[in-house]
Formats: sequence, C-alpha cells, structure tokens
Amino acid sequence: MTRVKSFILAVLVVALGFGAVESFAGSTETSTTGVQGYDLVSYHTEGKAVKGDGTNLVVVDGVTYLFASEENKNAFEKAPEKYLPAYGGYCAYGVAVGKKFVGDPEVWEIVDEKLYLNLNSDIQNKWKEDTPGNIVKADQNWPGIKDKAPAELM
Repeated sequence: MTRVKSFILAVLVVALGFGAVESFAGSTETSTTGVQGYDLVSYHTEGKAVKGDGTNLVVVDGVTYLFASEENKNAFEKAPEKYLPAYGGYCAYGVAVGKKFVGDPEVWEIVDEKLYLNLNSDIQNKWKEDTPGNIVKADQNWPGIKDKAPAELM
C-alpha cells in the first residue's frame, strides 16, 4: 500500500511540476537580442565589433541591445537612431535584392555614419561593388519588406 501511495504522490508531483513550468513559460515575455549581443556604439567609437557584457542593456521596440560599458549604453540612450543598424540589422545586400537574411555582426561597414551588416564576407564583397547603388535599392525595398517574415520573401 505504501508503494502505491508513493507512486501516486510521485505522479502528482511530476504533473504539478509540468503545470508550473508551462504556466511560468506562458507568462514570460519574449525578447530578442539585437545584433547577436554586439555593442552598437563600439562600431562607431572603436571601429570594431565588440561583444556587450550583459550588464549594460537597453530595450528598443522589444529588442535588447547589449553594451560593453555604461558609457556606450548612455551614448546609445541619448541617440539610438544614430547607432541602430540599417534595415533592423538584416543583411544590407539582402535587402537590396528584396530579401531578409541574418546580418553577421562581424561583417559590417559604416557609410555616412550608418551601420550596415552583411550575411558574410562574400556577400559584403558584392555589396561593396556598388555600395551607394545598393543603399538606394535597399532603401527603396525596405518599406515593402520591413514587416514581412524572411520566409515570405523566398
């Protein structure tokens, strides 16, 4: 009899545990880490990609941006539009051809004080063949694809 009670108790504990996990998971907000956790200010001030440390962060439109220092965090908070990457951080060349590919935070370029990411170095080489023309194309395409899922553009 004691074994049966123990078994029933164990089943109840497991069932309640799953319910608690499901309940907790349902109440947690989803947050996306922007630019894979790289510090957006460092591209402009240090001329290189630097990982944020997670203690200095800012949330903009549901996206969490990490910074390597409180100084960079404060600079971003004062002028986020100056530091946010073009096209939401998607590959700039991809946007120029009407697609949305993940931008690699280590494959980047600043043009006229704006940060542009690309998928990889091969794609960036194509981007650089006509950077001004690609910016014009991407700027024209972005409003039409901004709110679409990448899979809708394939």
